[in-house]
Amino acid sequence: MLATFVWRFDPDTLREQIEGDEVTQLTDIRDQLTSKLNGVADNPTRARLLSLRAVVSRILGDLPKAFADGKLALAHAEATGELRRIAIAQARLAHVLQWREEFEEADRLFTLANSSELPDRLRATMHQHAGRCAYDQGRYMEACNHFERALDLRKEEDPELIAQTELALDAVFRRVAEKGWGPYPRTRDEILKIRKAPAPAFDEQTQRWGYIESDGNFVIGPGYLDVQPFRDGVAWVHRQGAQNWELIDDTGRVLIEPAVGYIGVGSFSDGVAWVSRDGTTHWIAIDKNNTVLISTGYDDVRPFRRGVAAVRRGRHWGAVDSVGRVVVQFQYDGFATALLDGRYIDGFSDEGLAVVSLDGRKGIVDRSGRVLVPPVHHTLMIHPVAFLFVDDSQRWGALDRRGRTIIQPTFASRTAVTGEIDRLLADTRPVM
Repeated sequence: MLATFVWRFDPDTLREQIEGDEVTQLTDIRDQLTSKLNGVADNPTRARLLSLRAVVSRILGDLPKAFADGKLALAHAEATGELRRIAIAQARLAHVLQWREEFEEADRLFTLANSSELPDRLRATMHQHAGRCAYDQGRYMEACNHFERALDLRKEEDPELIAQTELALDAVFRRVAEKGWGPYPRTRDEILKIRKAPAPAFDEQTQRWGYIESDGNFVIGPGYLDVQPFRDGVAWVHRQGAQNWELIDDTGRVLIEPAVGYIGVGSFSDGVAWVSRDGTTHWIAIDKNNTVLISTGYDDVRPFRRGVAAVRRGRHWGAVDSVGRVVVQFQYDGFATALLDGRYIDGFSDEGLAVVSLDGRKGIVDRSGRVLVPPVHHTLMIHPVAFLFVDDSQRWGALDRRGRTIIQPTFASRTAVTGEIDRLLADTRPVM
């Protein structure tokens, strides 16, 4: 019902305009959502209905109710672990916060919601709303960047998006003529308040490595034979005369001494890193205080990602969580997770999915170990809402998240089958 509304936007505030019968209709929709909520208890449905009710309450001007529903919707969405559901709940809550002029948290949530693993059409909508939030703050260059990115993501003509973007740009240029362009656009790290870590740098005079700040000055002096980049606030470094690595924080303070004896070290992620005393096998997991979290010595390992890591024992690969529980059984030849945007991941995607290989064929598992697609395909790739596969005739098709065929393998290229998925999708631009 909300999707069928023909929304009008104020040309100055860029906010939805409603009047008369529309107020009555939206109030009725909110009552229907409340009635539906009284009959459900599962997280996915409650997340969807609560976040929709937050949208309606926001448009009706009831911001306290909208905020309460938006917060609760996000909690239910996070409990599902589903990337797309979480992102939509984040964006809807961010929109409420924008109207409450709580811009810092709104910007943070819009930024977190816009994952590269989401469908392009949904990401375009996220950029539209992030642009309006920047517009409300007088950040007109930043707003224009978002509107331009929204258009770039919609590679084919989208009359509704184009009309909304034209309205927004007209408003931006009127404001700019009066007030100027405003602050310079912020980076993602600035919005999320992620402090830029010192970068490795080699000093020609001392012939040693250290770390520099963005101004080019050493913040940790050049005293190391070798260094690794900072990850998760810490870095492994190697001093002259020491056979082993030591761990330091971003002030140079030593957290783990070289005497502990780690010859092989992996980067920290989510507070956990793999280390080995011989540098090749018997990998164990520790925290930044050198507390052993996983004592099982694995033959090969991949970094933790969202609390799960791919590991090898003997010939076979599986996966463990951050306390060492086996979540994917040791039965695969390897992990080969390919994403639609061209990235390859050592292990699991943000959505908690991984491509596994067995006897030259590919399948899909999730972070709980469920086999969503058995390893029977030549090629598998994770699309934001589907799995793309190639049959024995080198034709492309698509599976849903349960592994069922939704598009028969009749397409000559990945681009062609992706276009067909976009054509079939009805909800890649939900009401925000």
